[in-house]
Amino acid sequence: MTSPPPDSRPRTLLGIASLAIALAAADTYVVVLALTEMMQGVGIGIESLQRATPIISGFLLGYVAVLPLIGRLADLLDKQRVLLGCLAIFVVGSAVTALASDLTVLVAGRVVQGVGGGGLVPATLAIVAARWPAETRGLPLGVVGAVQELGSVLGPVLGAAILLVSDWRAIFWLNALAGIVLAGAIWWTSALRPTGSWRTVGIWGTALGLLWLALAAPDALATSVSLGAPFVPIGSSDARLATPIGLLALAVVIGATGWSIRRGWSWLRQAGPFGAAMLGSALGCVIVTFAAAQPEREIVGPLGYALLPVAAACTLAYAVHHRRSANPVIPHGVVRGTTAWALAVSFCAGAALVAVVVNIPLLARLVHTTDEAEAAFVLLRFLIAVPLGALLGGWAVRHTGDGIVAGIGMGCAALGLALMTAWGRGAFATAGSWFVLALTGLGIGLALAPVNNAALSAVRADAHGAASALIVVSRMIGMVLGLALLTAVGLHRYYEIVAGLPDPTDTEALKSAAITQVHWVFWGASGAAALGALLSTRLGVNVRRRAAAPPRHLPAGTG
Repeated sequence: MTSPPPDSRPRTLLGIASLAIALAAADTYVVVLALTEMMQGVGIGIESLQRATPIISGFLLGYVAVLPLIGRLADLLDKQRVLLGCLAIFVVGSAVTALASDLTVLVAGRVVQGVGGGGLVPATLAIVAARWPAETRGLPLGVVGAVQELGSVLGPVLGAAILLVSDWRAIFWLNALAGIVLAGAIWWTSALRPTGSWRTVGIWGTALGLLWLALAAPDALATSVSLGAPFVPIGSSDARLATPIGLLALAVVIGATGWSIRRGWSWLRQAGPFGAAMLGSALGCVIVTFAAAQPEREIVGPLGYALLPVAAACTLAYAVHHRRSANPVIPHGVVRGTTAWALAVSFCAGAALVAVVVNIPLLARLVHTTDEAEAAFVLLRFLIAVPLGALLGGWAVRHTGDGIVAGIGMGCAALGLALMTAWGRGAFATAGSWFVLALTGLGIGLALAPVNNAALSAVRADAHGAASALIVVSRMIGMVLGLALLTAVGLHRYYEIVAGLPDPTDTEALKSAAITQVHWVFWGASGAAALGALLSTRLGVNVRRRAAAPPRHLPAGTG
């Protein structure tokens, strides 16, 4: 029997949480236009662009590494409170980023932002799973998928609009303000009652107040003869945290964190903190290894050969811990069956997505225009289609099976990417390119909701957050590894062609070789999408049969 439709309160909560996800997703891309100004703001010249890589990869690191833990906490605690906690972390990270005067603080702020922003997704997906029955949750899942992808469109636009009237710090102050407003809206919608103690509020208020004072270093205090001593740098460092007030702020923040962990240890222990640390470390090593690499020169980043063995050791340690623990961070029995296939499809979708996002602007500059803004506009045709496809996929899931919708979507993406391999000079001047980009974007978007729905429907209710987190992790890892591996394939072909050129300085011949390189990336991405379409057949084809058969409850201790 079909459950009654959810009332307006869950829909309102979903709308607010979706706005928060869109805000965090936009923050992934918002630095694209502001990066050079951010570098100058922390004393890095444009000639040291490679030093700015952690500004981007730091956010991604925070976004991915703690997702399994936050997903598990969303299963153990009130999901709205998890949302509020993630928004609080995002607000603090935004404020630290806005106040940064050196690269270390800037990267730390971005990491904290990523932790809060990434945790919003599994918590929201878990809310959808809890408040909508399996046969009607397709469209809400489509909304979540759409707003995630909408960030790639809104981020650069938002950044450009703010930079027209202010500097880069205003971007992050607005993030913090928006996060506070959204947190208040979630609190009001959920009618939550305060928990905790005034002592905790006082400790964290003192910690954050001191941190603000140290990072802001107000002129009225820092330049005062009588009050400026705490702001005088220690030694030769000019970092604002390398001052008496800065060291005190760090000590109080560390103490507040320890206080919070101690107070929440009873439920944090249930989330498997050791396993979460091992899994997060492994994911972090992988992210830093591949996200910090320069695709045009290397697959593995400068620290990769040291980090990858660490990642392998952490993965092995987690596997042993998982088998022995009664309460691992990934509940027993989650990564098997339909959920495992959903993770594989999500990985393939990430690889296909990143190939288009990175290589379409590159191809446009090779065959269409030398203007970066115009090349980005070409990509916009694809980016707009992805959230539209996500909404369409959410609607379609309600009427047919997850596997059918995801398979059609990934098949369309594979076809679109294959057609791109024939694009050369003048390709973007035709209406056909609009159609192919839209087809590919719609295809990838179509797969988002059914993949989430299949994973959520295959696990017991107390593992929805964990399953949602793994789907996001899988797609993000697919993007990071896909970019590295597909670029390596394309570059291998590029160097083969260049080595055979009679005149290696021939500009047109080099441009043709670069076009061929992009084509090979598209072929690889098309293969990944085609594999995703094939794997989608394992996600189920009948929505009514799926809804009628509740997920199997696995006993604790099964692997």
